[in-house]
Amino acid sequence: MTTLTIRSVDLHYGAAQALKGISIEAKPQRITAVLGRNGVGKSSTLRAVTGINNVSAGEIVFNNEVLRKSPPYKRARLGIGYVPQGREIFPLLTVKENLETGYAGLKPAERNIPTYIFDLFPVLKSMLGRRGGDLSGGQQQQLAIGRALVTRPKVLVLDEPTEGIQPSIIKDIGRALQFLRDEKGMTILLVEQYLDFCRELADDIYIMDRGEIMHAGPAADLDKPEVRRHLTV
Repeated sequence: MTTLTIRSVDLHYGAAQALKGISIEAKPQRITAVLGRNGVGKSSTLRAVTGINNVSAGEIVFNNEVLRKSPPYKRARLGIGYVPQGREIFPLLTVKENLETGYAGLKPAERNIPTYIFDLFPVLKSMLGRRGGDLSGGQQQQLAIGRALVTRPKVLVLDEPTEGIQPSIIKDIGRALQFLRDEKGMTILLVEQYLDFCRELADDIYIMDRGEIMHAGPAADLDKPEVRRHLTV
């Protein structure tokens, strides 16, 4: 059972402070959603978790191990799978080649594409020979999630997976995340702005504003006016 804990973390970009003492716990077999308006530090939180940016203070604890300044590739090998905002697939590689980039941190015996990925996203199997750049935005998002799952993550970290995606594929992504939590026992940390998606999927929520955590609690809190006010423009 894997827990990811963000403990009193500060993060700076030069002189600018993006995160101010934030603490978040992504519990085993639960979907934890981090919400907030644009520019409040949500993506910076995930960049701290994945090691893209080093924290200025505080610590990231994964499976009882303090990650300190571990680079992203080491965190991936430990079991942190990352689906970045904007998908960042390789447009000139085929779907199959994009998925195989997830092999980098795996042992030779593990270098295969788990069949359940094609069960979750059948379109990927039918388009294995297509270039990633030829896929629609929603299909690219499915590909980005599939690529992260190839790495055999214990924790899946996603940055706004519904952004710019058509409703039918948003539903597919939601079903996939439920399957990963309920059937694969995966811990999921999700940054989102789509409230209905979080209300349906999330177990726990954190709301950020100006680099700080303003509220933490169960997803049902999204129906409370005093909580929703943190999300209004």
